[in-house]
Amino acid sequence: MTGSVGVSCDDRRVIAIRPRSVRSVALACLLVLGVIVGVSGCGLSAELDRESNPERKPTPTPAVEVPTRAANPSPSGIATHSPSVPVQEGQGCPPSGLRFRADEGDAAMGLRAMGLDVTNCGDRPYKLNGYPAVTVLDASGAPFPGVRTVEGTDKVSMAPEDPGPRALTLGPGESAHAALYWRMHNQDGVYLRVAPEKGDDTVTVRPPYPLDIGPENILGTTAWQPSA
Repeated sequence: MTGSVGVSCDDRRVIAIRPRSVRSVALACLLVLGVIVGVSGCGLSAELDRESNPERKPTPTPAVEVPTRAANPSPSGIATHSPSVPVQEGQGCPPSGLRFRADEGDAAMGLRAMGLDVTNCGDRPYKLNGYPAVTVLDASGAPFPGVRTVEGTDKVSMAPEDPGPRALTLGPGESAHAALYWRMHNQDGVYLRVAPEKGDDTVTVRPPYPLDIGPENILGTTAWQPSA
């Protein structure tokens, strides 16, 4: 019986040792494989790269095109003005004691609008009662052909209602405001010849942007109102 027990124990010892030996051998193989892979610097991606490029030629890097920024284009339709056209001086106060200014304008659904301001830059009060006198000029300073200026806004489609004239007295430094309305066309007026009222002395001003009013068109004006 003792021998049977010994044989049985030997069998169990052999069976118990065998799994550990297999795991040890497998672990050793994995360690060796890891060393080989580490030394060669290969992984899955490297192996795939080697298969697709067996000669190990460097892969050219695709050129990246950097878009260049175009210079700001000139506003469409702005005509070159003539230096021979006399315009209101940028500084100081004109002999009339009045300084005019046209703003950048606004647009919506074919309707155009531009503000016109007059400021008393002199030392005496100035009386207003009515509408500004405005003539649209082309780039050479000649009246734009076919453009008709009217008092009020009834003849300009979709233009706001004209508040109507009222008597104003501008003290030194005070301003009044009027609005100009027209319908969009495909030709530009570059200058405005303006006067406080019909019959008064005129000056020529150049708005920041031309009036795309075109020929055979109507320019409606509102009456002078106190500036807000």
